[in-house]
Amino acid sequence: MRKSVIALMLSVLVLPAGLLPAEAQEKGLIFYGIQFEEMEYRFGDENERLFGFDGDAFIGTDELKLRWLGKGEYSFRDNGFEKLENRVVLQKPVSDFFDVKAGFRLDTPEGRDRWYGVLGLAGLAPQWFETDLDLFVSEKGRLSTRLDLEYELLLTNRLILTPSINIDAAFSDDRDIGIGKGVTAIEAGLRLGYDLVDRAISPYVGVVYEGAAGKTADLRREAGSDVDGWRTVIGTRLMF
Repeated sequence: MRKSVIALMLSVLVLPAGLLPAEAQEKGLIFYGIQFEEMEYRFGDENERLFGFDGDAFIGTDELKLRWLGKGEYSFRDNGFEKLENRVVLQKPVSDFFDVKAGFRLDTPEGRDRWYGVLGLAGLAPQWFETDLDLFVSEKGRLSTRLDLEYELLLTNRLILTPSINIDAAFSDDRDIGIGKGVTAIEAGLRLGYDLVDRAISPYVGVVYEGAAGKTADLRREAGSDVDGWRTVIGTRLMF
């Protein structure tokens, strides 16, 4: 099932150029690309080994893009994904620094898959913070939100320190997937990378903290699951 879902998402990205605006086709202004901000091994306590990724791809024009955004975490100990999320959205500029986006999201956790509608805003906030704010509506009508912030600090022309933080929150309980009302999860990272090839390949090392919060943390404790933990990461950023 999960392989077919991933194939479906990737197939959306290679839709015929004929579906894009005729004016853009005539002027040859159709752009495309793919990048992985994170592609890394994560090493935790109790011999925990994970592979994590966070990437996106796009095709379109300056005025309208079709984007796939995916992130996941694969456990080598359990031989399966602990997290796997795909979003497909249309994205359009609304100012010099921000785009609005709308589409859908599919999560494939243990158990039944979960669908969401997505409405969001992405761009550069003051002080050049990369900002991604999303509102999700699940197939059961439950609302949740996510805020992603990232900042690139150039120590030299090639050495880059990147702090980041992701905060998830829910407006109601969703016990079917172990989610409680309020702030549900926080992930904070600090990665030190070196730009090898014009930002196309940038290996890095770093540390990541992942933790559940509030009622969600209580639900995890009741289920006997880990609530939080620190991990050492080694990986690379890729851009094509």
